Amino acid sequence: MADPRTVTAALGHRTDARRHHDPSVRGFASDNYAGVHPEILAALALANDGHQVAYGEDDYTDHLQRIVHSHFGPLAEAFPVFNGTGSNVTALQALTDRWGAVICAESAHINVDEGGAPERMGGLKLLTVPTPDGKLTPELIDRQAWGWEDEHRAMPQVVSITQNTELGTVYTVDEIRAVVEHAHAKGMKVHLDGARIANAAASLDVPMRAFTNAVGVDVVSYGGTKNGMLFGEAVIVLNPDAVSHMKHLRKLSMQLASKMRFLSVQLEALLAKDLWLRNARQANAMARRLADGVRSLDGVEILYPVQANAVFARLPHEVSRRLQKRFRFYFWDEAAGDVRWMCSFDTTEEDVDAFLQALKEELAR
Repeated sequence: MADPRTVTAALGHRTDARRHHDPSVRGFASDNYAGVHPEILAALALANDGHQVAYGEDDYTDHLQRIVHSHFGPLAEAFPVFNGTGSNVTALQALTDRWGAVICAESAHINVDEGGAPERMGGLKLLTVPTPDGKLTPELIDRQAWGWEDEHRAMPQVVSITQNTELGTVYTVDEIRAVVEHAHAKGMKVHLDGARIANAAASLDVPMRAFTNAVGVDVVSYGGTKNGMLFGEAVIVLNPDAVSHMKHLRKLSMQLASKMRFLSVQLEALLAKDLWLRNARQANAMARRLADGVRSLDGVEILYPVQANAVFARLPHEVSRRLQKRFRFYFWDEAAGDVRWMCSFDTTEEDVDAFLQALKEELAR
């Protein structure tokens, strides 16, 4: 790979930037560890020349809306934001009253991985439900779907599901339809946290619309960062009647980008053709390759079905500790010895095979 100083010199510019990392180092800690897809970088460069109106009144954000319609229907409207937490908090605020509550899985990202932002910044009460596989069902929702007239209890107004889930499992189209119909029948709205929505669609081999607007989901938090973007996500409103004052809430939630064209052009590069799907298929395929290699090893147990780009496993704690010195990954439940291995759009077969070889060596020690 070319030295960045050589690249800028060739363009006639001077820079003192230096590479501070070894690009040969690979890991399985998170799909956020991956770099930016070259097609995304090219799109950013394309949008960089000249001046464009700020705060979303630019040509790229306008064109993005037409692309979003092709994926999520003619009523869909995209509101680009900086990050996933901001996307979720903004979306959930738009779906709730000040006294509203959100039903979600106990393992949901909004509950365990957002620093309390939905509650502290959004003013929302989260009503959590334990799940065996990260997925809500109508029966599980009913554990918290009650007390609408009880002024002593936060009012359940939204069901939030994650596709694919934090445990790497994927809702089927029918499962999401059942959740949506049940929630709507009780007067609640449905939010889908789609941080890895592309991986779910690739796993199911269906368009994203099949399990979003086609089954009645009201709002989607669309994830781009984990799918090859530099930064950025989007709140995609599928049902305009379900939300209130999205533009104002985005600003209030500190998610309004002044140079929004650089968010929008990345989303365009992902969605205009099939980059989102190619990236997701590669990540999913590498997770399957990793899982297939692990299943033959004594001393390692795969904990959940490998349906997207995550592999959850249980193995001896000391083996994981040694292996972490060779490849970066996280414990999911350190006390139990559970770990999570994530694959990304740039994970290769050679990366997976090297990791499997290292795992075999550490198990044999």
